[in-house]
Amino acid sequence: MTDFIELEKRCEFDVYFKREIVLVRGKNAKVWDDKGREYVDCVAGHGVASLGHCNERIVQAIEKQARSLISCAGTFHNDTRALFLERLLSIAPARLKRAFLCNSGTEAIEAAIKFTRFTTGKKEFITAMRGFHGRTMGALSATFNPEYRKEFEPIVPGFHYVPFNQFEKLAEKVTDQSAGIILEPVQGEGGVHVGDPDYFAKVRQLCDERGLLLILDEVQTGFCRTGKMFACQRFAVEPDILCVAKAIAGGVPMGAVLCSDQVQPPTGKHGSTFGGNPLSCAAGIAAIEYMLENRLDEQAREKGEYFVSRLKAREFQIVREIRHLGLMVGIELKTKSTPYLMKLMEKGVLALPAGATVMRFLPPLTISREELDFVADKVAEVLRSG
Repeated sequence: MTDFIELEKRCEFDVYFKREIVLVRGKNAKVWDDKGREYVDCVAGHGVASLGHCNERIVQAIEKQARSLISCAGTFHNDTRALFLERLLSIAPARLKRAFLCNSGTEAIEAAIKFTRFTTGKKEFITAMRGFHGRTMGALSATFNPEYRKEFEPIVPGFHYVPFNQFEKLAEKVTDQSAGIILEPVQGEGGVHVGDPDYFAKVRQLCDERGLLLILDEVQTGFCRTGKMFACQRFAVEPDILCVAKAIAGGVPMGAVLCSDQVQPPTGKHGSTFGGNPLSCAAGIAAIEYMLENRLDEQAREKGEYFVSRLKAREFQIVREIRHLGLMVGIELKTKSTPYLMKLMEKGVLALPAGATVMRFLPPLTISREELDFVADKVAEVLRSG
């Protein structure tokens, strides 16, 4: 029998902190390893599998499109791409009128940086401490944590970091060279820190008054995760640029940059070989239709409240705080979270870290209440054992 762990270790660069299990199959909120062990998946591809693993609507859409046309470069028009773009913009905040399609969240941030510099003619950006925007050089420059950046310096210049949710600190950094402000409505990698609606309202007003573009990174929060189609809708704030990815196409790689009419990127200055390919667009259409038909925004809101209430009904001396918006949940501990995440895996639940001390839960929005009960019970067992 093939030892897949050793095979990957021999053939792949060791850039991930991998867990010693081999996942081979998934269905809705559950995955199985090569030994037949079952897990409730609260990682979901870091929030990608919001519709559940191997959602039948997505599978059917991919199969149908694969028999018609898989690849079509952006130099040609395509029927599936056109229909997807129309559907995507129909669910977006009203300010956003056009889109650029790419393959991932970090690519979306890269495009947003380029579009903003071209539109404003300025070079500098303000981003938040604890923020995470990706690992390519531009997105990395917008990312606060020096641990991600220091070995790759010099990074792209012109980025300034301020405390999240503190408007006065942000306003102090605005100069006549400021092009845009890049923020996450909820800081996922940074520890599931939820934005203050009043803060975002003030940032929006500041951008309007000073001629900056407001760029919201909803790579993780988008597509119903927080209880609305997009988290900015919970704050009643519309950005000039919205960056999305992860759950956009039901598990198929895709990203997008949605822009207001104020943003006018030049022809021939940006592009993507695979961006907007018909296969991903077919999956994206099916994913959006499934989200709307099954009201996954409402499901995320209700299930998030239910799951957190189950957690808060127990008392854990080791827990500092539980934070959430919709079905994006962080449990901050008074100690390192990784040992508890490993114990949780042994009990059949997969979850993520978010910084050194936070356990993060991003299950499929289609997860059942019975599965949430199972997760809550196992979390309780693990935290009490500590």
